[in-house]
Amino acid sequence: MNRILIAEDEPRIASFLQKGLKANGFTTAVASNGDEALFMAFSDEFDLLILDIGLPGKNGWEVLEELRGQGELLPIIILSACDDVQDKVTGLEGGADDYVTKPFRFEELLARVRLRLRDYHLPQRKDEMILCAGDILLDLRARKAKVGDRYIELAAREFTLAETFLRHPGQVLSREQLLSHVWGYDYDPTSNIVDVYVGYLRKKLGSDCIETVRGMGYRLHT
Repeated sequence: MNRILIAEDEPRIASFLQKGLKANGFTTAVASNGDEALFMAFSDEFDLLILDIGLPGKNGWEVLEELRGQGELLPIIILSACDDVQDKVTGLEGGADDYVTKPFRFEELLARVRLRLRDYHLPQRKDEMILCAGDILLDLRARKAKVGDRYIELAAREFTLAETFLRHPGQVLSREQLLSHVWGYDYDPTSNIVDVYVGYLRKKLGSDCIETVRGMGYRLHT
């Protein structure tokens, strides 16, 4: 049975989430502030964290940063009243697996919980955790990147973008495909976020590692 930690300081919302999740077969626990959420996430066995941003004490951003900074791989779904695109980008860039805005429909949240749990528990062989293309290597388990004999620091979204390219070596990927695989939610089609992050990868992995295919998208050199 999957255990879900709910970090939420509003009793009404916390109770609503507990009742709904328990009715669907989950075991739950509630943390009402950021320090408690961190303590429970690090000291107990949970399969997923639903994280409110506006927590007292350490806020949700600080909780997220500390968990990911300590290498905690627990799936995290941010639950926030902030629906600004930049807040969503900040959360996903910081290592959150999903972002749900308040008010929300429980059915949607439940579907996202099940999806993240499925991905988290998906069995993977050891050799499937290492991706290579040319002199670029990604260790998916350790979240490390290497070019030749040099280790490269990649931000969370940079790493996911690199992983997407290495899973499709030599294949042209459109901006729309990259948005769907890496960011996971709709952007303004005029956004240049993909181009910006491709530029980041070129600076870190090599200027010639990703080719621009005019009018179509990008392709990783192999």
